[in-house]
Amino acid sequence: MNFTGIEPYGDDLFTEPDGDSDTLSRLGPLTAMAGVWEGTRGNDEYPSADGTERNTFVERYELQPIDRQTNGPQLVYGLRYHTHIVKPDKSETFHDQVGYWLWEPATGTVTLTLGIPRGQVLLAGGTAEPDASEFEVRATVGSEVYGILSNPFLDQAFRTLSYRMHVVTHPDGTWSYEEEGVLQIPDRDQPFHHIDRNTLTRIGTPTPNPLAREGSGG
Repeated sequence: MNFTGIEPYGDDLFTEPDGDSDTLSRLGPLTAMAGVWEGTRGNDEYPSADGTERNTFVERYELQPIDRQTNGPQLVYGLRYHTHIVKPDKSETFHDQVGYWLWEPATGTVTLTLGIPRGQVLLAGGTAEPDASEFEVRATVGSEVYGILSNPFLDQAFRTLSYRMHVVTHPDGTWSYEEEGVLQIPDRDQPFHHIDRNTLTRIGTPTPNPLAREGSGG
């Protein structure tokens, strides 16, 4: 087999770059999202037996910087996140989700990993400029790169055909998102568009990644 290299990294698949120890200074369009956030006016449109149900929700979204990561010559910086959602005045978990937001400077790629305790994971990606205040990531079922995997029940009853998340960071320091999962549900003529929206306000600053804290003597 004749191997001609992978753009933009060439044919050396093993040499790792040094990168920067300070993740917070290298997050590109994810920079404004670092920290601890709260949104009290979220909106959720999801499927019900009667068609569509709508709810409001309260969200706590924490994003903390991780040390730089390498796959051979590929270098990424990222935020580990956990978002926890409840209905107003309720304590029971309405939605829980963990994963990573990643920024790859060499290709201008934003990647989102997502895992939820109902038995579903996905990897979504998109491109952005380093100083972008708006970007979008997408995934499609069946894709071997940016795809969606579900447990057998979800795959049959609420099959997620595609996913997108659109993020906007605002001049006032808040950020907002619109998240859409397109679901195929048995006995329905058209796919259902499950949509969540929220605007988040910072309630806590990010903690520097371990390598940055070590470099500062802390």
